[in-house]
Amino acid sequence: MSNEQQLSLFGDSNFDSNDQKELIPTDAKIPIPSGTYADMTEVAQHCNQCHRCLLGDTRTHAVVGRGNLKAPIIVIGEAPGQTEDETGLPFVGKAGQLLEKILASVKLDTEKDVFISNINKCRPPENRVPTTEEMEACKPYLLEQIRLVDPKIILLAGATAVKGLTGDKRGITKIRGQWMEWDGRLCMPIFHPSYLLRNQSREVGSPKWLTWQDIQAVRAKFDEIQNNQ
Repeated sequence: MSNEQQLSLFGDSNFDSNDQKELIPTDAKIPIPSGTYADMTEVAQHCNQCHRCLLGDTRTHAVVGRGNLKAPIIVIGEAPGQTEDETGLPFVGKAGQLLEKILASVKLDTEKDVFISNINKCRPPENRVPTTEEMEACKPYLLEQIRLVDPKIILLAGATAVKGLTGDKRGITKIRGQWMEWDGRLCMPIFHPSYLLRNQSREVGSPKWLTWQDIQAVRAKFDEIQNNQ
Protein backbone atom coordinates (compact mmCIF):
# COMPACT_ATOMS: atom_id res chain seq x y z
CA MET A 1 0.00 0.00 0.00
CA SER A 2 1.35 3.46 -0.87
CA ASN A 3 1.81 6.15 1.75
CA GLU A 4 -0.90 8.18 0.02
CA GLN A 5 -3.33 5.28 0.42
CA GLN A 6 -2.33 4.89 4.03
CA LEU A 7 -2.90 8.57 4.68
CA SER A 8 -6.31 8.46 3.00
CA LEU A 9 -7.39 5.83 5.49
CA PHE A 10 -6.78 8.09 8.48
CA GLY A 11 -10.15 9.75 7.99
CA ASP A 12 -11.92 6.38 8.14
CA SER A 13 -13.51 5.81 11.54
CA ASN A 14 -12.70 2.11 11.24
CA PHE A 15 -8.98 2.78 10.95
CA ASP A 16 -7.04 1.74 14.05
CA SER A 17 -5.12 4.68 15.53
CA ASN A 18 -2.49 2.23 16.79
CA ASP A 19 -1.80 1.26 13.18
CA GLN A 20 -1.41 4.94 12.30
CA LYS A 21 1.04 5.37 15.18
CA GLU A 22 3.13 2.47 13.92
CA LEU A 23 3.43 4.20 10.53
CA ILE A 24 4.92 7.38 12.01
CA PRO A 25 8.58 6.42 11.44
CA THR A 26 7.93 5.59 7.78
CA ASP A 27 7.03 8.96 6.26
CA ALA A 28 7.25 12.65 7.19
CA LYS A 29 3.73 13.17 5.79
CA ILE A 30 2.30 11.15 8.66
CA PRO A 31 1.55 13.51 11.55
CA ILE A 32 2.63 13.04 15.16
CA PRO A 33 -0.21 14.57 17.19
CA SER A 34 0.51 15.97 20.64
CA GLY A 35 0.11 13.19 23.19
CA THR A 36 1.16 10.40 20.82
CA TYR A 37 3.86 9.08 23.14
CA ALA A 38 3.39 8.02 26.76
CA ASP A 39 7.05 8.41 27.67
CA MET A 40 10.53 9.05 26.31
CA THR A 41 11.14 5.33 25.77
CA GLU A 42 8.42 5.29 23.13
CA VAL A 43 9.93 8.36 21.46
CA ALA A 44 13.33 6.67 21.41
CA GLN A 45 11.91 3.48 19.90
CA HIS A 46 10.42 5.38 16.98
CA CYS A 47 13.51 7.55 16.49
CA ASN A 48 15.64 4.42 16.18
CA GLN A 49 13.26 3.00 13.57
CA CYS A 50 12.79 6.29 11.80
CA HIS A 51 13.08 6.97 8.07
CA ARG A 52 10.96 10.11 7.90
CA CYS A 53 13.96 11.64 6.11
CA LEU A 54 17.05 10.21 4.42
CA LEU A 55 19.27 10.72 7.49
CA GLY A 56 17.84 7.45 8.80
CA ASP A 57 19.72 5.64 6.03
CA THR A 58 23.17 6.73 7.20
CA ARG A 59 22.97 6.89 11.01
CA THR A 60 24.66 4.50 13.40
CA HIS A 61 22.35 5.43 16.27
CA ALA A 62 19.52 7.89 16.66
CA VAL A 63 20.51 10.40 19.33
CA VAL A 64 17.39 11.08 21.34
CA GLY A 65 18.47 12.80 24.56
CA ARG A 66 20.02 12.54 27.99
CA GLY A 67 19.49 14.03 31.43
CA ASN A 68 16.55 14.40 33.77
CA LEU A 69 13.29 13.44 32.06
CA LYS A 70 11.49 16.05 34.20
CA ALA A 71 14.18 18.73 34.10
CA PRO A 72 13.25 22.40 34.48
CA ILE A 73 15.67 23.27 31.65
CA ILE A 74 16.00 21.76 28.17
CA VAL A 75 19.06 22.45 26.03
CA ILE A 76 18.45 21.97 22.30
CA GLY A 77 21.31 21.76 19.84
CA GLU A 78 21.49 21.25 16.08
CA ALA A 79 22.19 17.59 15.30
CA PRO A 80 24.52 14.78 16.40
CA GLY A 81 28.18 14.73 15.41
CA GLN A 82 30.34 11.66 14.89
CA THR A 83 30.87 10.89 18.59
CA GLU A 84 27.17 11.30 19.28
CA ASP A 85 26.24 9.08 16.33
CA GLU A 86 28.58 6.38 17.63
CA THR A 87 27.40 6.53 21.25
CA GLY A 88 23.72 7.44 20.80
CA LEU A 89 24.07 10.29 23.30
CA PRO A 90 23.91 14.06 22.57
CA PHE A 91 26.69 16.51 23.39
CA VAL A 92 29.35 14.02 24.47
CA GLY A 93 32.22 15.23 22.27
CA LYS A 94 34.37 18.31 22.88
CA ALA A 95 31.37 20.64 22.46
CA GLY A 96 29.44 18.57 24.98
CA GLN A 97 32.28 18.72 27.48
CA LEU A 98 32.31 22.50 27.15
CA LEU A 99 28.53 22.62 27.59
CA GLU A 100 28.91 20.67 30.83
CA LYS A 101 31.46 23.24 32.06
CA ILE A 102 29.22 26.16 31.10
CA LEU A 103 26.30 24.70 33.01
CA ALA A 104 28.46 23.70 35.98
CA SER A 105 29.83 27.26 36.19
CA VAL A 106 26.43 28.33 37.53
CA LYS A 107 25.83 25.08 39.41
CA LEU A 108 23.40 23.52 36.94
CA ASP A 109 23.61 19.73 36.93
CA THR A 110 22.94 17.81 33.70
CA GLU A 111 21.67 14.84 35.71
CA LYS A 112 19.20 16.88 37.78
CA ASP A 113 18.48 20.28 36.26
CA VAL A 114 18.83 19.71 32.51
CA PHE A 115 17.61 17.52 29.66
CA ILE A 116 19.67 17.71 26.44
CA SER A 117 18.47 16.98 22.92
CA ASN A 118 18.80 18.21 19.33
CA ILE A 119 16.58 19.46 16.52
CA ASN A 120 17.57 16.38 14.49
CA LYS A 121 18.09 12.97 16.02
CA CYS A 122 20.32 11.60 13.24
CA ARG A 123 23.74 12.85 12.12
CA PRO A 124 23.84 14.67 8.78
CA PRO A 125 26.71 13.41 6.58
CA GLU A 126 29.98 15.26 7.20
CA ASN A 127 28.25 17.17 10.03
CA ARG A 128 26.56 19.51 7.57
CA VAL A 129 23.65 21.68 8.71
CA PRO A 130 20.31 19.83 8.55
CA THR A 131 18.06 20.88 5.69
CA THR A 132 14.68 22.49 6.33
CA GLU A 133 12.99 19.27 5.20
CA GLU A 134 15.08 17.18 7.59
CA MET A 135 14.30 19.49 10.49
CA GLU A 136 10.59 19.49 9.74
CA ALA A 137 10.53 15.69 9.50
CA CYS A 138 12.13 15.36 12.93
CA LYS A 139 10.56 18.34 14.72
CA PRO A 140 7.41 16.47 15.89
CA TYR A 141 9.60 14.13 17.94
CA LEU A 142 11.17 17.16 19.63
CA LEU A 143 7.77 18.69 20.33
CA GLU A 144 6.74 15.48 22.06
CA GLN A 145 9.97 15.53 24.08
CA ILE A 146 9.26 19.07 25.22
CA ARG A 147 5.72 18.11 26.16
CA LEU A 148 6.92 15.10 28.17
CA VAL A 149 9.72 16.93 30.01
CA ASP A 150 7.62 20.11 30.43
CA PRO A 151 10.55 22.49 31.10
CA LYS A 152 10.31 26.03 32.40
CA ILE A 153 13.26 27.22 30.29
CA ILE A 154 14.54 26.18 26.85
CA LEU A 155 18.10 27.03 25.81
CA LEU A 156 18.57 27.07 22.04
CA ALA A 157 22.21 26.41 21.22
CA GLY A 158 22.97 28.04 17.87
CA ALA A 159 20.98 29.53 15.01
CA THR A 160 19.87 26.15 13.62
CA ALA A 161 18.21 25.26 16.91
CA VAL A 162 16.45 28.64 16.99
CA LYS A 163 15.24 28.30 13.41
CA GLY A 164 14.28 24.64 13.80
CA LEU A 165 12.08 25.18 16.83
CA THR A 166 10.74 28.74 16.49
CA GLY A 167 11.17 29.51 12.78
CA ASP A 168 13.19 32.64 13.62
CA LYS A 169 15.88 32.99 10.94
CA ARG A 170 17.91 35.79 12.50
CA GLY A 171 21.60 35.28 13.11
CA ILE A 172 22.61 34.04 16.54
CA THR A 173 24.78 37.10 17.22
CA LYS A 174 21.68 39.29 16.96
CA ILE A 175 19.44 37.34 19.30
CA ARG A 176 21.67 35.47 21.76
CA GLY A 177 21.07 36.38 25.36
CA GLN A 178 17.54 37.66 24.68
CA TRP A 179 14.56 36.01 26.31
CA MET A 180 11.84 35.06 23.86
CA GLU A 181 8.57 33.24 24.28
CA TRP A 182 7.64 30.15 22.30
CA ASP A 183 4.50 28.14 22.97
CA GLY A 184 4.15 29.76 26.38
CA ARG A 185 7.70 28.86 27.39
CA LEU A 186 10.75 31.01 28.05
CA CYS A 187 13.53 30.46 25.53
CA MET A 188 17.01 31.91 25.30
CA PRO A 189 19.26 31.56 22.24
CA ILE A 190 22.91 31.01 23.17
CA PHE A 191 26.07 30.36 21.20
CA HIS A 192 26.60 26.71 20.34
CA PRO A 193 29.57 25.30 22.30
CA SER A 194 31.27 24.27 19.03
CA TYR A 195 31.32 27.97 18.05
CA LEU A 196 32.98 28.80 21.37
CA LEU A 197 35.64 26.15 20.71
CA ARG A 198 36.55 28.07 17.55
CA ASN A 199 36.61 31.38 19.42
CA GLN A 200 38.75 30.92 22.50
CA SER A 201 39.16 34.57 23.56
CA ARG A 202 37.77 35.48 26.97
CA GLU A 203 38.06 39.23 26.46
CA VAL A 204 35.09 41.49 27.18
CA GLY A 205 32.66 41.24 24.29
CA SER A 206 34.02 37.91 23.02
CA PRO A 207 31.63 34.97 22.45
CA LYS A 208 32.87 33.23 25.61
CA TRP A 209 32.44 36.38 27.67
CA LEU A 210 28.94 36.88 26.27
CA THR A 211 28.05 33.26 27.04
CA TRP A 212 29.12 33.80 30.64
CA GLN A 213 26.67 36.72 30.84
CA ASP A 214 23.94 34.61 29.24
CA ILE A 215 24.31 31.60 31.51
CA GLN A 216 24.28 33.84 34.58
CA ALA A 217 20.99 35.33 33.33
CA VAL A 218 19.65 31.80 32.89
CA ARG A 219 20.65 30.91 36.43
CA ALA A 220 18.97 34.05 37.78
CA LYS A 221 15.74 33.28 35.89
CA PHE A 222 15.89 29.66 37.05
CA ASP A 223 16.18 30.80 40.69
CA GLU A 224 13.35 33.28 40.22
CA ILE A 225 11.06 30.57 38.86
CA GLN A 226 12.02 28.15 41.64
CA ASN A 227 11.36 30.78 44.34
CA ASN A 228 7.93 31.61 42.87
CA GLN A 229 6.72 28.02 42.84
